[in-house]
Amino acid sequence: MTIRFRNARILTMNPSEDIFLGELHVTDSRITYVGPSTAGSTAPSTASVSADKATGVVFPASVTPDSVIDIDCRGNLLMPGFKNAHAHSGMTILRSLADDKPLHAWLNEDIFPVEARMTGEDIYWASQLSVLEYLTSGITACFDMYMEQEDVARAMDDMGFRCVQTGGVNDFSKDVRWIDYMYNKYNQPGSLQSYELGFHAEYTTNIDNLKTIGQVVQKNRAPLYVHACETKEEVEGCLQRYGKTPVAFLDSLGFFDYGGGIYHGIYMSEEDYEVMQRRGLYLVTNPGSNTKLASGIAPVTEYLRRGIPVAIGTDGPASNNCLDFFREMFLVTGLAKLREHDAAALDAREVLTMATVNGSHAMRLKDCDTLSEGQKADIIMLDLWQPNMQPLNNIAKNIVYSGSKQNVCMTMIDGRILYHNGKFADNIDPCTIYRKVEEVKQRLIAPAE
Repeated sequence: MTIRFRNARILTMNPSEDIFLGELHVTDSRITYVGPSTAGSTAPSTASVSADKATGVVFPASVTPDSVIDIDCRGNLLMPGFKNAHAHSGMTILRSLADDKPLHAWLNEDIFPVEARMTGEDIYWASQLSVLEYLTSGITACFDMYMEQEDVARAMDDMGFRCVQTGGVNDFSKDVRWIDYMYNKYNQPGSLQSYELGFHAEYTTNIDNLKTIGQVVQKNRAPLYVHACETKEEVEGCLQRYGKTPVAFLDSLGFFDYGGGIYHGIYMSEEDYEVMQRRGLYLVTNPGSNTKLASGIAPVTEYLRRGIPVAIGTDGPASNNCLDFFREMFLVTGLAKLREHDAAALDAREVLTMATVNGSHAMRLKDCDTLSEGQKADIIMLDLWQPNMQPLNNIAKNIVYSGSKQNVCMTMIDGRILYHNGKFADNIDPCTIYRKVEEVKQRLIAPAE
């Protein structure tokens, strides 16, 4: 199948390449052309597109493997999909269940007890509910850490969604050697599902289990990902137990010998920064969750100053509570400016790089980062003909500072259009997902109300 997107504004996210008017071709799962308009296509002027907007962009109702489809984008923007570099998709069941509490009370008093009763089938439906929200937010891949990961993979596959999972094991879940099994099972060529080594956190994992995780890292010579330095309490506890901060302690065990990254990274020492620079680690900031839980503001500009790459995550829908990347992008730059008392602290274009290219690289999705020939066709279209995007003084800054989920008019993953003009693809049945999630919620949570 070949799809030709014409009359499009295109933001490739290649360095130093500005938005241009042209077209993009997709054949099967790959981008095969990005560039100036080809024969028979003329780029529209602002006036002509604006006048023609009433008819909207027409997407195909159905396609076949040998279809050739022509889509007139009417001057709307094509760009790489957002990469949600830290998520707990199965936590949608817990959305708005236990709000307005600090992190450790929230986890131990409310979240962990319900999670202990969740089955793989519960997590299957809860993960699919998150995917619905990802698609409407222009998210084309997530870096997921949760329980019953084979059921998560099944849910993502059934939706046609790209997902990289990482281990969330700790003292209360599966044997920590589970991450070795999953790493070798799910990293198969051509699959939408992949896996990276990881575990929940130092403070939920005893020293014997930590040593076993270190053995798995060395056996596979693979990067590792973990929650770290999210709260002052967490850092102080690790210092009391081991005489080191979480990042420095885990590095002393060989956990970061092959790279990886940390989620949150709010309370950092000089040694922590040095470890991240030396090991080539990624920082995944989660501003919505950290703000709501009052955990703190990640020192994003300090990471950038030191050359440490930053990606963005939503965290889970129980602590955020929404999975909206436009809100996350605004918070990343807004909180950085507030923390530094400097309105120029973090430019919107840098935030877009975090949300797309850096997220892709943090998740080791090296062929999903830009709109370039040969890359995977993980593409979103943003409707520029909404009041919040006009006038078009600076489209990149509009996306970060005034953009909204209402602007997402198409989400394509692996060459398949899964969401368009407020509707999901034929293989996705939102009503069934809502009903199943409600049934799970009634069984797990209603008795305690």
